[in-house]
Amino acid sequence: MAKNAEKDKLLQEELKKSGEIPKHVAIIMDGNGRWAKSKGYNRVFGHKEGVNSARDIVEACVELGGVKYLTLYTFSTENWRRPKAEVSVLMKLLIKAIRDETERLHKNGVRLIASGNLETLPEKVLQELHDCMDYTKDNKRLTLNLALSYSGRWDIINAVKNIAKDYKDGKISQDEINDDLFSDYLVTKSIPDPDLMIRTGGDYRISNFLLWQLAYSEIYIDTIYWPDFKRGSFYKAIAEYQKRERRFGLVSEQLQKK
Repeated sequence: MAKNAEKDKLLQEELKKSGEIPKHVAIIMDGNGRWAKSKGYNRVFGHKEGVNSARDIVEACVELGGVKYLTLYTFSTENWRRPKAEVSVLMKLLIKAIRDETERLHKNGVRLIASGNLETLPEKVLQELHDCMDYTKDNKRLTLNLALSYSGRWDIINAVKNIAKDYKDGKISQDEINDDLFSDYLVTKSIPDPDLMIRTGGDYRISNFLLWQLAYSEIYIDTIYWPDFKRGSFYKAIAEYQKRERRFGLVSEQLQKK
């Protein structure tokens, strides 16, 4: 354990020296079910193991510093269409995970927030979620954002509806509608857009995740399944991010003049 801690510290120091640390990292935690199946277990076992990876990445962000926001795609609106038995187990697992991790999050200075159509979540999940968010609300080392009952299309449609309502009520004019105003109507309005989006499990798609917010995010795909994705893999993703040139529509020469 001591050797691992020493190795982690060395990796952290190397990353701090070698380039910019992404302020906001978003992760599609994919592959829990496939990981479990490959080992002869049921899908639920994979989801339980996935909680361990989430804990490790949260702590890696805290220890590394620089990462101020971490968004985890925890449960999508499409996930409600999975078998009822699996959804029920996932909700129970979510309750247990939040309850078990609350004190650890608080001790590590992590603030918990959630983004999505939260009203569709079971009452017990909402209660546990709100209790944790209230308990950790003043923490400042890292903001952990759980995307729950979330999809990018839902987020955009919800924003359009609210913009239309405020326009109808005379609260905004047509000329005021721009990128910044639209972003303020999204459920992620309190946090910056992701600098880096990581997907585990090897699939090359964003699965309806933060469609507006990922416009200029760097994307990193890892072929390993989420239960095997620990801080070493996370540091590797950040090292790759540091090699990228983020141009935001400009050319390299324009960036060099800044």
